[in-house]
Amino acid sequence: MVLVESLHGDPRRDADTHRFSKMCIIESAVSESTARRAAELRRRARAGSAVDALVVAIAEPGGTVLTSDRADIEALAAHAGAVAVEVV
Repeated sequence: MVLVESLHGDPRRDADTHRFSKMCIIESAVSESTARRAAELRRRARAGSAVDALVVAIAEPGGTVLTSDRADIEALAAHAGAVAVEVV
C-alpha cells in the first residue's frame, strides 16, 4: 500500500523512490496484530489514513517515518512507541 501511494507509475518519476526503497525494510504482508495496532493508533489519534497508521505501527518501536504529511503522521506517532518523524 505504501508503494502505491509513493509511486506515480512512471519509471522516470519513480526512479528516486525505487532507489530509496532498496534501503528500507519492506513488509510484504501485514500481520493481524499490526493491523489491529494501526487501527488503535488511528482511533486514538483521530487522524491519518489506514496507510499512515500502518506505517507508524510497523515503525514501532524505535523506528523513523519519513513523510511529507507531517500533521497526520505526528498525530499517530504521538500515540506510538518511540516513533520519530522526519519531514522530507
